[in-house]
Amino acid sequence: MRRTRARTPAELVGAAPETEFQLTFDGRPVRALPGQTIAAALWAAGILTWRTTRVHGRPGGAFCGIGACYDCLATVNGRPNQRACLLPAAPGDRVITQEGDGHAELDR
Repeated sequence: MRRTRARTPAELVGAAPETEFQLTFDGRPVRALPGQTIAAALWAAGILTWRTTRVHGRPGGAFCGIGACYDCLATVNGRPNQRACLLPAAPGDRVITQEGDGHAELDR
């Protein structure tokens, strides 16, 4: 009996993934795929925290993953308080660790 090679789900449906792209996190390149959220791209790169809490400065990242809890806030392209678990990643996005409420740079 001859066995055929196992096929991936993508091969079974004839999907052709789009080309990956890069965003930056605190100045270093992070690989992302079309359709990924910023949180998903950061997780895939092994980055689990991208903010500090407002009161005690504790590290934070994604918690619920559906935009209900606001734990995943990040500064994206200069805009603070963006929910990384809901925001689709785009080529060239600049994500930086958000400190506290994200407005410290604006107060200067």
